[in-house]
Amino acid sequence: MMRAAAVTSARPAARLSPVRRVKNLLMGALILLATLLVVAPLILIFVYLLREGLGALNLDFFTRTPAPEGEAGGGLLNAIAGSLEMLAMASVIGVLVGVAGGIFLAEYPRHPLMPTVRMLSDVLAGIPAIVMGLVAYSLIVLRFGFSGLAGALALGFLMIPIVVRTTEEVLKLVPLSVREAGLSLGLPQWVVILNIVLPAAAGGIVTGVMLALARVAGEAAPLLFTAFGNSSVNLDPTRPMSALPLEIYRGATSAYDENQRLAKAGALLLITLIFLTSLLARRASRVKR
Repeated sequence: MMRAAAVTSARPAARLSPVRRVKNLLMGALILLATLLVVAPLILIFVYLLREGLGALNLDFFTRTPAPEGEAGGGLLNAIAGSLEMLAMASVIGVLVGVAGGIFLAEYPRHPLMPTVRMLSDVLAGIPAIVMGLVAYSLIVLRFGFSGLAGALALGFLMIPIVVRTTEEVLKLVPLSVREAGLSLGLPQWVVILNIVLPAAAGGIVTGVMLALARVAGEAAPLLFTAFGNSSVNLDPTRPMSALPLEIYRGATSAYDENQRLAKAGALLLITLIFLTSLLARRASRVKR
């Protein structure tokens, strides 16, 4: 009886007072308003591109190269093929260096080079994309000319700090007991990392790689100094190569309506690809291993 009385007497205290209820509703409304302010620009951009560029997403868009300036028709096959190839090459650079750097920071925290590697990763994360383009321009373009490889190198540099940070944080989530179990069997540390720790964190690492790809897929500035662009389909990485961000930039600054229409369609395709990549990354992060 005493317990029931105590519960009964506690119930009125658990109810929100009118002032607290008003504060709760006010804060909820402010949070909703802030969320709308963040999401509204993205929705407006997407709606604008749907209205202006959806009509240009036809079969010609995916199967033909751009028509001469001002003429109707044509597509962005050269840009789509170039973007896919450069992103694939950039992934090789970004994943290999980024995952290796993340492993080093997470698994060897007492190594004397660890502070230097962390500082370099943080500096890379803050360097503007156009500066990365200038670095690739100095390393490759001045010696060998414009090429898709130079563009891939610039994009790979942009991917490295994102993959490094993601890999480090994901590896830190793997319990220490997992490492100790492998070491207790007499396995070397590098074998434990490659065969036990990395498979346990593979889902998070894949998420980081996909987010890095989504980050660099829309970069046009570094490609202006490196890939330069190409009006025809080119799969040779040693020659100039086009990309979606380049064609979007050039079409948007063109004086002809047809070029602007293709640029808006290209922007719609690029945003859709980035959105799908982000969704796949979220899905990969939820996969339990």
